[in-house]
Amino acid sequence: MPQNEILRLMPLLGDMGEPINFGWSKQANLSYDPTLVDAPRRRITESDRYIVHTPTHMVVFEISDDGWLGHMAISVISLRDKKRSTQIFKTTLPLGSYKMPNSSSTGSIRWRMKKTWLDFICMESGARIIKVDIPRFGRHRSLRGELVLTEFEDSQSVVTNQPWRNEKNAFRYARCSPWFFAEGVMQFSSSEIIFTRGNAWGIFDWNRSVRPKADIRYWASACGMIDGRLLSFCVGYSWADFSRGTENGFFIDGKLHKLDQVTFHIPLSNWLSPWRFTSNDNRLEMTFYPHQERIDRSRFFFYNSTRRQVCGFFSGKVQLDDGSAVEFQNLTGFAERIKMRF
Repeated sequence: MPQNEILRLMPLLGDMGEPINFGWSKQANLSYDPTLVDAPRRRITESDRYIVHTPTHMVVFEISDDGWLGHMAISVISLRDKKRSTQIFKTTLPLGSYKMPNSSSTGSIRWRMKKTWLDFICMESGARIIKVDIPRFGRHRSLRGELVLTEFEDSQSVVTNQPWRNEKNAFRYARCSPWFFAEGVMQFSSSEIIFTRGNAWGIFDWNRSVRPKADIRYWASACGMIDGRLLSFCVGYSWADFSRGTENGFFIDGKLHKLDQVTFHIPLSNWLSPWRFTSNDNRLEMTFYPHQERIDRSRFFFYNSTRRQVCGFFSGKVQLDDGSAVEFQNLTGFAERIKMRF
């Protein structure tokens, strides 16, 4: 079955709350309303994640409501000395209380817990603002600051809506935009992480879904400058049915070059050894050089998930839609595997 590109605004759900209109798009062309979903609220997952980096640091901000469990998590990763600090605040049975926006293009999230807070603010101009204040981050440290993420004019994304073959109500509606300029300052304990335009980048990962009973998802993304142009990508797959639209694409200055199927070749005996990435259309040959890993496990009654995440640098060669090839070295990014069952 050929991939189905969605070219106009369409509903994500049918009259009975069932998912419809599966495929992929360059824009957020599907309308989503969780109150119409034909599934218990505990099976709905809603998450927003930003991955921002400079030549010296990567910072990951995430707010996620998995129905059974919710969390706000931040990781500060030193790319030079290969150290990581992570703080996770978990909530049992959030069930929509985080008030996540129904659209990836509008709305804001304001997460609060006593004196700790994190804001994701979407401006009418398309700019994103991240504000954070964590008085106690890890061991006797703090994290506070503000970042502004801006986009290319007429930029594109990889937006997908995917079903599961044997679970009629399960779907994943997702968007990845890996091409933001990042500006601002993060005060981490007694040091400053400075983000300047042209030298700092951001990746936006957005997900609204009804979970299947079990899933394994692989996902990777990176961005950086190559010969004066911003090159970025997102690739991934899971147990979902991707026959009508994969979530794989490379971007040049915010313009999408769509790929078909991509496979992760992971050295299972040692995840910090180099990985290979290939595509079934022979347009991609890429190597990932990881340098640190984090494993996060969550369990609550019948819900169980494990995320194994590694960050590092990507090098390789990709063929664009016009047939030209781009070679790249040492793009900063990360890859992960998430196993989930409930």
